[in-house]
Amino acid sequence: QVQLVESGVGVVQTGGSLRLSCGAPGSIFRVSTMGWYRQAPGNQRELVARISSRGSTVYADSVKGRFTISRDNAKNTMYLQMNSLKPEDTAVYYCNTFPWNLGSWGQGTQVTVSS
Repeated sequence: QVQLVESGVGVVQTGGSLRLSCGAPGSIFRVSTMGWYRQAPGNQRELVARISSRGSTVYADSVKGRFTISRDNAKNTMYLQMNSLKPEDTAVYYCNTFPWNLGSWGQGTQVTVSS
């Protein structure tokens, strides 16, 4: 199993921005589609965005126009730039492969958007 590590925990006001970073092993990173996921209390874990090894992206409807997923293959790192944050974005965010079962879950990073 591949363990992905997230960073970028933070608290931000509504309308603010935050960037999350995730490092992954080089053995899988450059050949895998990667994704950001999130889970709010009482909710199912959901895919927020994904990016292929060549840079093609797909976003959940709830974050389109506000979030941007990117990757730096040279650094084996991917990012999630979150803008215009809403309280509904409050969740634990995770990075993993897409589909998720090709990798493994870390502890995630808490993002809290205050009113």
